[in-house]
Amino acid sequence: MNISMLTVVIFLPLLGALGIALFVNKANENAIKWIANVVAFADFALSVALLRGFDAATTQLQHVTKVSWIPQIGVEYFIGIDGISLLLILLTTGLGFISVLSSWTYIEKRIKEYYVALLILQTGILGVFVSFDFFLFYVFWEVMLVPMYFLIGIWGDKNRLYAAIKFFLYTLFGSVLMLLGIIALYLESGAQTGVYTFNILEYYRLDIPADMQWWIFLAFFLGFAIKVPMFPFHTWLPDAHVQAPTAGSVILAGVLLKMGAYGFVRLSLPILPDATRQFVPMIAVLSIIAIIYGGLVALMQKDWKSLVAYSSVSHMGFITLGIFMLNPVGLQGGIFQMLAHGIATGGLFLVVGLIYERMHTREIARFSGLAQVMPVYATMFAIIAFASLGMPTLNGFIGEFLVLAGTFQENPNYAYFAVWGVVLAAAYLLWLYQRVMLGEIKDDQIAALPDLNLRETATLVPLVIMAIVMGIYPKPFLEMIEQPVDAIVARVRPEYFDGTGITPPPLPASPGAAVAGEPAGRPEAGSLAELLERQQVLGALIDAR
Repeated sequence: MNISMLTVVIFLPLLGALGIALFVNKANENAIKWIANVVAFADFALSVALLRGFDAATTQLQHVTKVSWIPQIGVEYFIGIDGISLLLILLTTGLGFISVLSSWTYIEKRIKEYYVALLILQTGILGVFVSFDFFLFYVFWEVMLVPMYFLIGIWGDKNRLYAAIKFFLYTLFGSVLMLLGIIALYLESGAQTGVYTFNILEYYRLDIPADMQWWIFLAFFLGFAIKVPMFPFHTWLPDAHVQAPTAGSVILAGVLLKMGAYGFVRLSLPILPDATRQFVPMIAVLSIIAIIYGGLVALMQKDWKSLVAYSSVSHMGFITLGIFMLNPVGLQGGIFQMLAHGIATGGLFLVVGLIYERMHTREIARFSGLAQVMPVYATMFAIIAFASLGMPTLNGFIGEFLVLAGTFQENPNYAYFAVWGVVLAAAYLLWLYQRVMLGEIKDDQIAALPDLNLRETATLVPLVIMAIVMGIYPKPFLEMIEQPVDAIVARVRPEYFDGTGITPPPLPASPGAAVAGEPAGRPEAGSLAELLERQQVLGALIDAR
């Protein structure tokens, strides 16, 4: 069997971890660091190579590998990618390399074990984004839990054990409930088709009774909502962020939280469309509460890292709100915001970690006048903060604008309350910047701080560049996710495209299955203007009916 490029991308970090664990002496710290950095960079480079020849004009999976794994119960090693998966893979490998690079001087104990855990974590997260067998998906979902637990519990701050156990118990509780939902789907699939399978694409075509959908959706909702985390399941997140090492916080905020939102997009909406529509009002209200509550609590924080943690609660509320508006603009906005939040908030945690290495404190009141002694650091921080608060020409603006536009079409009241999250984000981030960067230097230790070195600058520059590129030219990213988004909307709201003259593409089918041909002459919709113009036409036609 030929090993596919996608399989290499998934398991290269695991192979690197095994190589470090088995063949490198723990006393040879430089070798451990170099191997981990080379493996992480190689994985990122290979993930970029997946873009070559990728066809964004189809919903069908690409780079597919499908091999029987446990035939007795219908389990397969079934992986593949569409535009949504590919962008999340690039986010994961990019932030993974930056996280490994940022740890060079931060980690001072058990270095060998640290890099092994960090690389295994990356394999677990990548596996979730490419698995189309539910059993395989669940295995990767649980694999991720163990290294993250150790990253917080061993290399975290003084309350690390409490935060690690809380993270583990919350996530495990959600995972167990999700497993019950998977088993229910497995049994229902066998009852309807006579073939017991964990193939997610086959589940897309099941006609599941409405009452069963309700219970399965609730099981999935608790698993995914805890991972996002949605209000009121968010309480584990600030503890985990504050106690985790810098790289752990970057991965946690940048990628791991996206696993919950990805689960909603990939699984809940297309498999359980009837139940999804029933839960929209509840999830919209919880999302809006998270947006406003997270912003208000962030304003009250005295710890720099805790402020950024609560900002994640607020920004993830935008993501779930956009997803559950069940229209193309809102759903594309939610997915785009997943990428934007990963870049911006990952950058904010790097910023905090860099200053913590120098000052060994995150108390906001201890800082003032940093821009005078660290101008490069202050510039990077400003751009990343502006991206996070949604400043035009930066990526956060595009995501939040699309979410608010899609929300306004469905329910203007939701949009009215959600927009206050943007105001609050500007308040707590500008307040933070003013306090720590501007003003007079009141501490001799701050006056002696060095600016960023080359390695530290290299961890922030890629994030700054991507924030600007995505903010100025979002079209390639929107084109990448347009087709799968339209297919999901057509599944969860079958009437949405009726009378519009637009025939949505089909959901992906298993390799070898018959798939209806995609219509010719489908209008393009990749740029922001094209997307909003088409949405306006759709909204007018739906309102007219």
